[in-house]
Amino acid sequence: MEIKLLNPLDAESYWALRLEALKQNPEAFLTSYEEALKRENPVEECARNFTAAGNYTFGAFDNQELIGVVTLIQEKHMKIQHRANIFAMYVTPKKQGLGVGKALLTAAINKAKDIEVIEKINLGVTASNQKAKQLYHKLGFKTFGMEEKALIVDGVYYDDEYMVLHINKERKTT
Repeated sequence: MEIKLLNPLDAESYWALRLEALKQNPEAFLTSYEEALKRENPVEECARNFTAAGNYTFGAFDNQELIGVVTLIQEKHMKIQHRANIFAMYVTPKKQGLGVGKALLTAAINKAKDIEVIEKINLGVTASNQKAKQLYHKLGFKTFGMEEKALIVDGVYYDDEYMVLHINKERKTT
């Protein structure tokens, strides 16, 4: 397995995996599969995102096949540039439980640590997703909040749990 930062040449395989993720786990993403299908030029949009400042999407490859992804996005506004967010974490079901998610998340955390101003990483996870929460806790994330009925999918409500990982320098807090 190889973990690498995705580039515009990976956009097509990323989009295919993204559609799989939206179909497999609709409760885990804000975008629905149906909404994603309606996007104009989604592959080109992904390619642009891969080169945007402060946007880092990592992919896990098994024999040149993209099997997992995670995106780290640094906040742009001056007052919150010390924060980054994890989005769109997904590993294809046939490769889950093999350390792919841990390797992806570790790459994203290490990237955040390399960016001097980033001090914390936030993420949201479906509260009932025990496997994901277990991984996040293992890597040092701590829960700081819960949103009840954050999503509704096919008439079923899902709660979101918000987690944070503090990294790099500590500043005085008031």
